Amino acid sequence: MSNVMDLTQDFGTLYHPKSALVFYESKGLDKEVYVEHFDMDRNGTPINAHPLTEREAGALAKALMTEKQKQTAFLKSGGILPTNILQINPNRHKGAVIWYTKSQNRPLYFIDGLGIPSGQGVVPPMVWQATKNSLRVFALLSNRRPTEKTILYYAPFFNIYEDGRVCMGSVSIEIKESACVEEFTKAWEDYFFNSYFSHLIGDNSPVKGNCVTLWKDLVTSGRTFPTALLKSRNKTLKNLLS
Repeated sequence: MSNVMDLTQDFGTLYHPKSALVFYESKGLDKEVYVEHFDMDRNGTPINAHPLTEREAGALAKALMTEKQKQTAFLKSGGILPTNILQINPNRHKGAVIWYTKSQNRPLYFIDGLGIPSGQGVVPPMVWQATKNSLRVFALLSNRRPTEKTILYYAPFFNIYEDGRVCMGSVSIEIKESACVEEFTKAWEDYFFNSYFSHLIGDNSPVKGNCVTLWKDLVTSGRTFPTALLKSRNKTLKNLLS
């Protein structure tokens, strides 16, 4: 019987040499540095020596980005902070953002059982509150930037609990660890509006009147959302701020 054991299953990820860098430094007080880049052949031998290009330097910088750096990038702005952002908690584990959107025309999707045709519809101004894996939405009366005293209204949509939490159903939520605040808010808005509305949660309508009839009319007519039909939650934006 052979005593040789196959240990390959115990190996971790195998890395193969792909390229190498050699740093040259001049002598003297004013030292200059020159970087030479080598490709590696299948035997691991350096070949094709050439000065490090800008593209190669960019790829190197990206590869050197540590996991900690990715985490610290979470919910940072990609530039000047957008004016629709109301609050940011950049904590890696409990990170959250509150933002608002003005009334806008969005594609809306409804399951066949609701009897509402999928199509473009004008949605009211909204306040959004999201973490990496949960979303709450509310409606506003106007497009003005809300303040702490601004009254929140029930979001006039389907698949939403009374406290504003959105039931995402089978939608797979994938928010990157390094997502900046702009990517984060856009991803949640896309998740919300690109999923199918299917049912009301609870016994009460989120609007004054019949929610199905309302959206059937709005999608077929293209009318602006009638904010007079919104129902107040008797809470203000201050109740969301932590």
